[in-house]
Amino acid sequence: MAKEESRSDQGCFERKQHLWYLDSGCSKQMTRDASKFISISFKQDGHVTYGDNKGKILGKGTIGNENSLFIHDVFYIEGLKHSLLSISQFYDKGYQVTFRTNSNSNDVLLIGKRSNNIYLLDISSSTSIGCLLTKHDESWLWHRRIAHIHINHLNKLVSNELIHGLPKLKFAKEHVCDACQKGKQTRKHFNLKNHVSTSKPLELLHMDLFGPSRTMSLGGNLYALVVADDFSRFTWTLFLHSKKEAYPEFKKLTKRLQNTCCSNIGAIRSDHGGEFKNEKFICFCNKLGIFHNFSAPRTPQQNGVVERKNRSVEELARTILNDSALPKCFWADVVSTACYVMNRVLIRPMLKKTPYELLNGRKPNIGHLKFFGCKCYILNNGKDSLGKFDAKSDKGIFLGYFLSSYAYRC
Repeated sequence: MAKEESRSDQGCFERKQHLWYLDSGCSKQMTRDASKFISISFKQDGHVTYGDNKGKILGKGTIGNENSLFIHDVFYIEGLKHSLLSISQFYDKGYQVTFRTNSNSNDVLLIGKRSNNIYLLDISSSTSIGCLLTKHDESWLWHRRIAHIHINHLNKLVSNELIHGLPKLKFAKEHVCDACQKGKQTRKHFNLKNHVSTSKPLELLHMDLFGPSRTMSLGGNLYALVVADDFSRFTWTLFLHSKKEAYPEFKKLTKRLQNTCCSNIGAIRSDHGGEFKNEKFICFCNKLGIFHNFSAPRTPQQNGVVERKNRSVEELARTILNDSALPKCFWADVVSTACYVMNRVLIRPMLKKTPYELLNGRKPNIGHLKFFGCKCYILNNGKDSLGKFDAKSDKGIFLGYFLSSYAYRC
């Protein structure tokens, strides 16, 4: 007799292991039984508090059965004694939980049974399910029939009675359609900042490389390294023959900026390109205490400052070069000139000052600017070598401005 009672108790315990407790005080769906999940993502992410104890969150997944009933965002909790279904979570998903003697509604998904003072649900068993082919399931069936058209559009078709043959259903996006996500998913929009992230020049530098150019410049370069200061938006362009020159050129720029601006570089941001992510760059940054952070792969928006600067420089240089009608081998000179002008005439949003003023502390003077490619005459100062009737000047073409001296390039 004792053995039979033991078997009965064991069978009762095994049946209870499949049951879910309907709990109004539980904030999340949770269980400790990993076998209940149809799909699960294992990840330790905090803990939950129940009673006088805490349980680690080991993962999150979806539970359900063969009748296409799915409950998403169920936590896998270590040490939890019972499987709990949250009434508040059902309401958040658009469901209703009602307590009544009889239910003949076609909208019923689950019927719970009261045991003493607790309501229990058996999701895996069809005996506790009143009607599995509900309006909810039928709406998603029609969603699949109508080629996965957006739920909002289906509701318009129903409410305005624009077509025949479609039942009067309420289409609610209560769970994610895998096919729609795989076929329609797009990148989330990156919002523009409405504040200045940095407080002084050189606190953060953005870097990017463009090239190779189809035409080699007069100096033998194919690439250009663009460095933009986050605070002032002042921009420097460094021309390279190959990508491997990025490190020595940036090293020289760093020393020059830290000497002239009397400030150390706090951080730099770039993509994962090999010209930036290499041992030399890492050692150099570690030596100077520069924090080097990277944008996420295939997410140039996270380094949008220099990406937009690249586009602006290239568009302006292309416009200037076409206006001058000079050969494309002058592209490096045009890019340098475009960058020189942009630093002095653009306005930093929100700060209402030019990049030049924000970096140097004084307003720029642009009275010396000339248009690129114009005809110019260079005075020949070698008077001793000139004859009495030799020309005193040489004809040339204006190619920009020297950065190391107060002079023009011709």
